[in-house]
Amino acid sequence: MMKGAMDDHEQDRGRPDGGSPAGTPVEPSSGRRRALMLGAVGAASVMSIRPALAQTHASVMTCEIPVPDAARRGRYIATDGSTVPSGTTGAFAPPGAPLKGEDVRRATTGGGPLPGVEYERSQAYMNYIRRLQRGTGGFTCFASLQMPRS
Repeated sequence: MMKGAMDDHEQDRGRPDGGSPAGTPVEPSSGRRRALMLGAVGAASVMSIRPALAQTHASVMTCEIPVPDAARRGRYIATDGSTVPSGTTGAFAPPGAPLKGEDVRRATTGGGPLPGVEYERSQAYMNYIRRLQRGTGGFTCFASLQMPRS
């Protein structure tokens, strides 16, 4: 390189706006080169994020929500979603297995009952799920079902 000559990067570093000192034009290929580099980085990011999002979506649909969670095992579910002692009049026995995330999502968005469960029992289970708090079994699954999908 000749003494006093600056390459594209040195010119760009000389001014905050990326222009050259003293108003001399910057070579047009400098901006294109930078745009191509940014585009390549962006494309690589999209290519690596999309499979991760697809995997996350699949795991959300297969996650499970125990009703009630392990700490409340053996308790019944009242119509308002609270847990009550087993045998309480008007309360429902827990389902035989944890509820699937996909079934809960469908019941939440479509308003219909959970599969294989009558309407009132389904409503009690859904009220229980809506009351879940951080640290409760099934909370992470339910919270992830609430995330918007793109």
